[in-house]
Amino acid sequence: MAHFAKLDENNIVTQVIVVGNEQLLDENGQEQEALGVAFCQQLFGGNWKQTSYNNRMRFRYAGIGFTYNEELNAFIPPKPYPSWVLNNSTAAWDAPKPKPSGELLGRQYAWNEPNQEWYDITPSDA
Repeated sequence: MAHFAKLDENNIVTQVIVVGNEQLLDENGQEQEALGVAFCQQLFGGNWKQTSYNNRMRFRYAGIGFTYNEELNAFIPPKPYPSWVLNNSTAAWDAPKPKPSGELLGRQYAWNEPNQEWYDITPSDA
């Protein structure tokens, strides 16, 4: 099964649907995104991009509210905090400071936007 994301006029994902692989096959039996896009447009109209449930294309699976970035050819999740910046290599948002590495030891951290710091949220009985 193939997955396609419908984009609004601002390239925001408004819908994600499943399309049968047979809709993408050309006369040689090769999958073509353009055929899937045409199928979606015929049914629903609008602008569509294929997305991959296994993250094999466009960096990640598109979710409603994600933005399609044409320059990066990537689906970008919503920005989690105002201070975070888009990493063009990973198409992900980076915090101003690296996350502590304690998660390997069972520690859990969350970002504190007003203080611009990571803080430990590991339960005290852990």
